[in-house]
Amino acid sequence: MKVLIAGAGSVGRSIARELLSHSHEVTLLDKDPAAMKIASVADAEWLLADACEPVAMAEAGAESVDAVVAATGDDKANLVISLLAKTEFAVPRVVARVNNPKNEWMFDSSWGVDVPVSTPRIMTALVEEAVAVGDLVKVFTFHQSGASMFEMTLPEDSPAIGRQVGSLRLSGEVVLASIVRSGRPLAPGAQEVFEAGDQLLLVASATGEESLPGLRGLLVRAPEAT
Repeated sequence: MKVLIAGAGSVGRSIARELLSHSHEVTLLDKDPAAMKIASVADAEWLLADACEPVAMAEAGAESVDAVVAATGDDKANLVISLLAKTEFAVPRVVARVNNPKNEWMFDSSWGVDVPVSTPRIMTALVEEAVAVGDLVKVFTFHQSGASMFEMTLPEDSPAIGRQVGSLRLSGEVVLASIVRSGRPLAPGAQEVFEAGDQLLLVASATGEESLPGLRGLLVRAPEAT
């Protein structure tokens, strides 16, 4: 898949690295010379130009990409980029970063936005295929500490449904950071009860990752033998 990322700041570079690790082709586009940290994402194509200009988008190959990610730190620029991508270049999927939650209402199809999101790895997941329910997926790595965030959505037949969070035995290297339910994040208190469709966000140290397959076995029912 070919992806054009407008905005080569820390967010754009994080998305680029994640996509490249999944064997996608990535072009990074930014108008700021200071953002041209090519060595940080050496496998991507780089272009110094203003993504708000149709000529720059054309030069970056917007007409042939599968997705555009508007990842600048300026909501106005992200809206313009999204509109250009959709109306001028007919990009199939446009994902836009929302910097200020107050502006979220503008990030819709009228501005060419297919998916408005705000965190790098979630943007990546939406650019790609939707994450399957029951899969344990690494969504972000904190490069300085080596810890990683993982996501899992509980299927309807999860053996954890109806159980309290406190009953889930986690190693000291893994923490349940949040439960996202019906689009709202919840602090996972010990008395909270798991429900079908809960999105679990877990943070694990580098060594704690080894225990995650066993944890998944507690959250997803094993298929019946045939």
